[in-house]
Amino acid sequence: MERIYLDNAATTPLDAVVIEEMVKVMNSYYGNPSSIHAQGREVRTLIEKARKTVSGLLNATPAEIFFTSGGTEADNTAIRCGIAAFNIKHAITSKIEHHAVEHTLNMLLEQGVIDKLSFVNVDAKGNIDYDHLEELLKNNERSFVSLMHANNELGTLTDLERVGDICEQYNAIYHCDTVQTMGHYVHDVRKLKAHFIVCAAHKLHGPKGVGFLYVNHSIKISPMIFGGAQERNMRGGTENVYGIVGLAKALQIAYGEMAEHQQHIQELKTYLKDRLSNEVPDLFFNGETEPEKSLYTVLNVSFPAMDMADMLLFNLDINGISASGGSACSSGSNIGSHVLTGIAADPNRPSVRFSFSKYNTKEELDFVVEKVKQIVSQNVAV
Repeated sequence: MERIYLDNAATTPLDAVVIEEMVKVMNSYYGNPSSIHAQGREVRTLIEKARKTVSGLLNATPAEIFFTSGGTEADNTAIRCGIAAFNIKHAITSKIEHHAVEHTLNMLLEQGVIDKLSFVNVDAKGNIDYDHLEELLKNNERSFVSLMHANNELGTLTDLERVGDICEQYNAIYHCDTVQTMGHYVHDVRKLKAHFIVCAAHKLHGPKGVGFLYVNHSIKISPMIFGGAQERNMRGGTENVYGIVGLAKALQIAYGEMAEHQQHIQELKTYLKDRLSNEVPDLFFNGETEPEKSLYTVLNVSFPAMDMADMLLFNLDINGISASGGSACSSGSNIGSHVLTGIAADPNRPSVRFSFSKYNTKEELDFVVEKVKQIVSQNVAV
């Protein structure tokens, strides 16, 4: 049985061209980029070429790009070091952020690094209440704002530029987790007012274990990881050269093929949404689903209550379909999705996140719909 992979929001398969580029470097370049001899200089050149590629695609300067081990490290660095650099005592986020943001801010609150952590209101579809954000900024001292571009479970988009404008008005430091949208939308940092945005290469057909943090040239932060002068004294540790080269190539491909892939994947998402709506009773969707309001790679489906709801993903898996999901937490009795809980989703309804890539096809989705119909008809609670 050939499996169908619909968990691309978790990670994506490596692009063959990216693999080829990385293998070339693995075979021919082994020097330490901090060494001054010829082999070291060759590898240093590869890193700086990759940095120039990334910065060029984002309309940034190379000095604003710092390579990391991935999105989690980039988020942690932005939050912890951004708050420390400006001695900020008040942070604002939402209750549907990625744990890399939520847990970091909670830890800073527990440690007394910040005195207050505010949560901006979100509606039942995961939309940010921009008026409430402004109210929180207006009624507190200088704040640190961390709000993601697209929710990784729901797909609901936040207006990055609008948040940036509001933050600028109140002199706030703005960090935006762009892990799910990097390589899927154009990010022109000269038009944005975010101080920090982030990337994890494995979300855009690049390698795992590498990402970057963009830090706007208008601010300066201290390192989170010490131990060497790498990344212009901003991140100690020998660079993941193969990963960095792979990241740059993956982002280059993503930007070059973006319009084509957006159209293809949006068509897949709409096709699956329409078929499920028409053929599965008592089904609806979590988060926004309209193209202008929703990340085109994510569709979160809320299924009717089932006798064996916790077996839904397992049943999909044994039928050769890879997806992810869960349900809202019910009265703290289980560890469910904090995102679904944050939008007050019904804890009795299991949800599945189907997330697509350029490699998926309509034929795969036809198979998925038939299997979903079988599973639901056999398990719906009476």
